[in-house]
Amino acid sequence: MINTLVLFMLFLSRQALAYTKNEHIRKNLLHNEIIEMDHQLFDYAFNQCDAALFRKIIADDIEFYDDQYGLNISRGENVKDLIGRQTRFQKVTRKLNFCTVEKLGDFGALQIGEHTFLSNDIPHLTGKFIHIWERKGKNWKLKRVISYEHKAFQDNLD
Repeated sequence: MINTLVLFMLFLSRQALAYTKNEHIRKNLLHNEIIEMDHQLFDYAFNQCDAALFRKIIADDIEFYDDQYGLNISRGENVKDLIGRQTRFQKVTRKLNFCTVEKLGDFGALQIGEHTFLSNDIPHLTGKFIHIWERKGKNWKLKRVISYEHKAFQDNLD
């Protein structure tokens, strides 16, 4: 009886270890996918003003909330603003400082992080963000954005 119990416990611990390893692999894959989407959204669509890619990545019903204006910008306004930035003298870019990614069931993923906005390559503003990404087949769409705790870069050095 004891031998059977020991064998059963060894079997369960082996199954639990395999499950944990698979979950870790899935979490890493999800993290890598969302980091790639973040890279496309900001390094290409935002930093390089690629409006076509921007339209492809963001959901038609995107909602954008920030700490200054509340519900802020519709999808159409986002795209118009992005296109308008191409004619500015000031080059505005965004750098990801850090983020975490969590699965949201079968819907998609939650990305929480902090980024710095640079003006002509000089750090200008930092802020925190929450992005909700929706998986549509093999594609990802940015569905909701919450942007908060904006601070001038000098305030962060204190």
